[in-house]
Amino acid sequence: MSISQKQEHQHVTTQIDSGQKAKADGKENNKTSGLWLLVLAGSLWGAGGLTGTLLAQHTGLTSPAIGAYRLAVGGLLLVLVVLLTGRSIPRTRPQITRVVLIGLLAAEFQACYFAAVSTISVSLGTLITIGASPVLVLAAESAMGRRRADRRALATVGLAIVGLTLLIGVPSSGRNLTTMLAGAGFALLAAAGFATMTVIGSRSVAGLDEMASTGFGFTLGALVLAPIAAAGGGLTFTPTTGALSLLLLLGAGPTAMAYAAYFRGLRDAQAGTAALMALLEPLVGTVLSVLILGDRLGPAGIVGAALLLTALVIEGSKKG
Repeated sequence: MSISQKQEHQHVTTQIDSGQKAKADGKENNKTSGLWLLVLAGSLWGAGGLTGTLLAQHTGLTSPAIGAYRLAVGGLLLVLVVLLTGRSIPRTRPQITRVVLIGLLAAEFQACYFAAVSTISVSLGTLITIGASPVLVLAAESAMGRRRADRRALATVGLAIVGLTLLIGVPSSGRNLTTMLAGAGFALLAAAGFATMTVIGSRSVAGLDEMASTGFGFTLGALVLAPIAAAGGGLTFTPTTGALSLLLLLGAGPTAMAYAAYFRGLRDAQAGTAALMALLEPLVGTVLSVLILGDRLGPAGIVGAALLLTALVIEGSKKG
């Protein structure tokens, strides 16, 4: 090989190495941005609990009614953004199928979660629903070969669940076994719905924007959930300025922005990571309750918050 040929070969090799490095850097940047979108989603969901509580106090609406309104306002806000920004509307069969799946799963999650908390308790229903979701996602990813359930993954999920349990607490209940099993069943169905939505959302559909799929899907979900809410206490309330402001806040932040960020973050992060980051919801919700409502967090809750935060940091810092 002549000197000029060697120089040309070295130049080509350098270009290939530079291209591979740029591609790897781009992938790492996408992963980081995806992770921060998931953190944003979990944090906004945490604010949703407080907002929903205040809305219920102002309006007297039941939880299913608030869930229906939440999906409706959040969905319609995203549809409006899609139309105003000229984003494509779902038209093809795969796109419409994704929208329908998102809508039905969102309605199923809301309905089953509210059934769980009304059957057993808010804390226990929340504990089972949120705690089971990352386990179900990890199992699904392992079964599909997307992620190996190694010791680190299992330990991280286990640490998060222990922290969640200490943070929320397991209340003593005088309910009979049948009632407890029914409530736990509803909570697991809710967890399965959220886990399925997460796994499905981790695979993008060609030409379908996350805002469009979430907006049209949640609008459909609201229509599905509305009859259940109407039968369970009604949808009417006095539209005061405070009530409408809280409803708009709930629909805009913890619903429209949060879920759009969640599904966008799923492009660049594993579904298991996304499900774990969703555990920021009770953590942020607890902090807001302490700061705004004056709630007190006991020693077990403080330890639980620390363990949960540690698990999230471990998951967020993992490679690959």
